[in-house]
Amino acid sequence: MEFIGIIPARYASTRFPGKPLADIGGKPMIQRVYEQAQKAFSIVYVATDDERIQECVTNFGGRVVMTSVDARSGTDRCAEAITKIQLDLEKNIEIVVNIQGDEPFVAPEQLQEIIHCFDSPEVQIATLAKAVDREDELHDPNLVKIVFSREKEALYFSRAPIPYIRDKQANAHSSSLFYKHVGLYAYRTETLKQLARMQASPLELAESLEQLRWLENGYKIKVYVTQHLTISVDCPEDIETLRQKRFF
Repeated sequence: MEFIGIIPARYASTRFPGKPLADIGGKPMIQRVYEQAQKAFSIVYVATDDERIQECVTNFGGRVVMTSVDARSGTDRCAEAITKIQLDLEKNIEIVVNIQGDEPFVAPEQLQEIIHCFDSPEVQIATLAKAVDREDELHDPNLVKIVFSREKEALYFSRAPIPYIRDKQANAHSSSLFYKHVGLYAYRTETLKQLARMQASPLELAESLEQLRWLENGYKIKVYVTQHLTISVDCPEDIETLRQKRFF
């Protein structure tokens, strides 16, 4: 199978405008993500609607494709990008991996883990989860929680702590019931295009989580439980956190 890593990147951000171009130890963040992705994929593209990001990627020798300013999400941007990329490369690409543009040190091992989900021909969409490390993570609405079946298929995603623990005296955190969602997705190309054509769903609008649209429409999402640390940059202060943890 032919895999591709696509990094959706937009300039606008409420908390951190211009985030993809932020300096991370002497390199723009988008370059850090790109270089990590190259450790797992032979083909990597940045998909953006901003000429400043396009210029940055071109300057460090990366591949970039321009997409619409109207893309609702990274998934929609990937769907638009893959159509253009396949025409440009004149080849069929079976699996698209959507790599978050704000994780400058995404582990190549995580990218390999999500790739291995497609060893099974039944898998159409895959993502990652990691056990919750701290109690405060459960109550952080910016950290999405996930529950999944014994077959490692997603049942629900929420910004609230799930599952709800009825017995408040139980030590819920140590019961290994809680997992946080790692926002890395992979899709079969035709499935990706189908997802992008769907209208927003009630659960998606309620939680502001696009993956709930897929579940509501009957799609199964394979979940791989990773052990690798993921740190995203949501605001300028997070860069200092990366420095303190000696990522650079």
